[in-house]
This record gives sequence, C-alpha cells and structure tokens, in this order.
Amino acid sequence: MRSVHPWGSSCAGPCASRSRRGAEAAAQEQSAKLGAPVEILWLTPPREDAAIQAERVAQAVRERVGAILISCSDSVVLTPAINAAVEQGVAVMTFDSDAPDSKRFAFYGADETDLGDKLVATLAEQLGAKGKIAVLAGNPNALNLRKRAEAVKKAAARYPGLEIVEIVHHLETPADAAAEVLKFDAAHPDLAGWVMVGGWPLRHSSQTLALIQELQTRKLKVVAIDALPEQLIYVEKGLVPVLWAQPNYMWGKVGVETIVDKVARKKSVPERIRLELVRVSRQNLGTWARQLQAWGFTGIPAEYLKLE
Repeated sequence: MRSVHPWGSSCAGPCASRSRRGAEAAAQEQSAKLGAPVEILWLTPPREDAAIQAERVAQAVRERVGAILISCSDSVVLTPAINAAVEQGVAVMTFDSDAPDSKRFAFYGADETDLGDKLVATLAEQLGAKGKIAVLAGNPNALNLRKRAEAVKKAAARYPGLEIVEIVHHLETPADAAAEVLKFDAAHPDLAGWVMVGGWPLRHSSQTLALIQELQTRKLKVVAIDALPEQLIYVEKGLVPVLWAQPNYMWGKVGVETIVDKVARKKSVPERIRLELVRVSRQNLGTWARQLQAWGFTGIPAEYLKLE
C-alpha cells in the first residue's frame, strides 16, 4: 500500500521531519505485521501554500496511492481536492489542521477547546488572572489556528481580569513571528503577556536575541504551543515557564497506523482521534528532552538530557 503526505507548512521544519520519521517508523512496523509493503511518498510543499497542497493531492491520485495523510493549510481550498481524491477511491485522513466539511474519513489532532483552556489557565496563573494579553495566531486561513484563537478567547472570558488586546496574525516563519511580537510589544507598553497558539517566534532566527532580551527586560509572561529542542532554552531560562507540546512524531505514526487499519485491514476507525498535549516545564525538562531524542530530534543540549 502506498500512502502520501502532501502536508502544509503551518508547522514546518523540525515538526515536518519528525512527523515524517513517525510515519516511516509506522510504515516499517505495519509492513512487517501485514506481510506486505507500506510505502510513504513525501509530497510536502516547500512553503505554506494551500493551492500547491491541492496540486499535490491531485498528483498523489495520479500516482495511484491508496491513501493520503494531510494537514490542511486552508480547509476551503483543500476540501474540493480532498473530495475529488475520495471520489476516485483514495482514502484521505487529516491531522493537526482539519477539513471537517470534506469527505476525509478521520482527523487526528488536539482538542481545540482543551487547548485553549490549558493555555489561558497557565497564563492566568502566571499573571494572577489579570492584565492585558495578546494572542499570536499565525495563518488566519488555517482552520486549526482559527479554532485555537477562538478557544483562547472563550477561555479568557472566564477571567474578568484578563483582557485580550488583539489576535495577531503573521507569516509562519520564526523571524516574521518574532518581529511581529517585538513590533506589537513596542506599540503596547502596558501589555502583560502572550498566548501563542504556535511556537513560531521561539525557534532560532535572526530575531532570537532581540526576543530573548525583550522577554527579559519587559518580564512579559508567555505560554505557547510546541516544545521543540530549540525552544527548550526559554523554559530552562524561565522566560516561558510552560510550553504545551504537541507530540509531532505521533502525527505521522498514528496517521499511518490509522490508515493501515482503515484501508488494509478494513477496520472501523474513529472519525476524531484526540492528540494529548504534554505540559513541559523545568520540572520535566529532562524527561521531555530524552523523549525528543528518542523520536529522532537532534540539537538537544546535552545538559538537558542529563536532567532528572
């Protein structure tokens, strides 16, 4: 069986490579169990572009794959492409960012309401449940990010002392995200904290030193999604006391396992499969660092791996 990943880049780079590692590990395991090869074709676009994703879905159909696993950069653009693939007999599963009105058979990702509750509760604890905050929300066309931002707004409404100043959108590169944070901070000297529904600005870029200095100087409180190796320094230094990690490796692993169950074994699978977030703080920094290493991440500081 051949399956394909025409994945968007809303969490590209390390996330994409670890999802791929999880998918390939699952393919190897399932090939042995089935006694037949499960092959992965990787058709991730070089940049975030839903139109290119749609082209890659059509390409996968032409190449006669058995299934497609995709994270949708724009559900409106991708829904017709997904439906066309399904109508031609190709099973489609989404992960991380869904296309719920499409004919995909399953979605694997975080529960957005739970995600919003966790982010806001964590920031409220840091701020004493009062202050002006902003929400960093990435691509406005990505359904998962829109849902996350809405979930954060609903959760924040339960804290009368918290005020969301703005939902801030930006290009999803580390430099662009960090620059947007710095720009917004400068325009809002009374800002107390950030909820980041993606960890874009906490990855290495030309803006990293400026962002670290800004957080140290302003003493802004921040909580964010994702805990990749390069983001762990913010936890270790106490600049971002809590990161809520998405086990990116599992996107590929669970996706391939679910597809094999559906397509090869003809099993009934859940339409929604919940991904559980992992709370990463100084208390479990070593445990999380070792988990990342086990999944194949590199660039993890050796001192983190030695922590209890």
